[in-house]
Amino acid sequence: MLDTDKLTKKFKDTVAVDNVTISLRQGESVGLLGPNGAGKSTAIAMISTLMKPTSGDVRLHGKSVLKNNGAMRAILVVVPQKIALYEELSAYENLKFFGRIYGLTGKKLEGQIQYVLELVGLSDRQKELVKNYSGGMQRRVNLAAAMMHEPEVLIMDEPTVGIDPQSRNHLLETIRKLNREQGMTVLYTSHYMEEVEKLCDRVYIMDHGKVIASGTKEELKGILSEEETVWIEFDKSYPKLFEKLGQIEGIQHAVTDEHSLKLIIPKGARVLGTLFHEAERYGAQIINVNVQTPTLEDVFLRLTGRKLRD
Repeated sequence: MLDTDKLTKKFKDTVAVDNVTISLRQGESVGLLGPNGAGKSTAIAMISTLMKPTSGDVRLHGKSVLKNNGAMRAILVVVPQKIALYEELSAYENLKFFGRIYGLTGKKLEGQIQYVLELVGLSDRQKELVKNYSGGMQRRVNLAAAMMHEPEVLIMDEPTVGIDPQSRNHLLETIRKLNREQGMTVLYTSHYMEEVEKLCDRVYIMDHGKVIASGTKEELKGILSEEETVWIEFDKSYPKLFEKLGQIEGIQHAVTDEHSLKLIIPKGARVLGTLFHEAERYGAQIINVNVQTPTLEDVFLRLTGRKLRD
């Protein structure tokens, strides 16, 4: 339905997006992952025709939209990281305003307003000013505004940053419903791997402007089929010990998180004895050791050398 061909964007001497080729089949939910600065938002801006590429193409049903973007804009909507609402208006008034921009009037406009309010669970609070809503509620109205013209393609750019768990879960369930029950095509970027695991059929991983891996979640996890993850929890943080453990021969990657250490090692590698010996030398108390099958987060770490939120 929607694809890019060697999409590239340069800003003077900086290549923000470098020959990116991705595709979305109709009714599919696709994740676009990458650390900060990977080029995700720039790629989205070009896909949605908000920014012209330096080279490459964006196609809708096989036809380029670079010179005639009307067809793309008629069926696509982007929900950005920042709230795009008028705070001095109520949720209802915001939706009425955006509905009119899309050309809706009369009963069609009123019906669509009530439909999207019910969709995001805010029918009973539609008359309240947006400025009095929590951040999570504002994001739900943001999504409702995006749904006013019944788009076929929904692009979500970090939609759950900084919101409460209840609103986050409601937002995710709404996106899942739009995709699974209504067949909406979704392109989803996030800093939370569990969201991508829950929502997406396929995943593209970007780093330094390039797509470095793509496939289904199972295919990507297969990259680490010969490796396993060891998670070690300590009684407190031991920075020097953690640095030492990360240098042990046979360890592919190591990442620390407060009192714990996550290691990716080849299956069968005999490194645990060395780990315990080094911990004893530093007087460190190990609380828990867990050997796990690699997750999508581990694949991301292996490919980029960074955690997703870095």
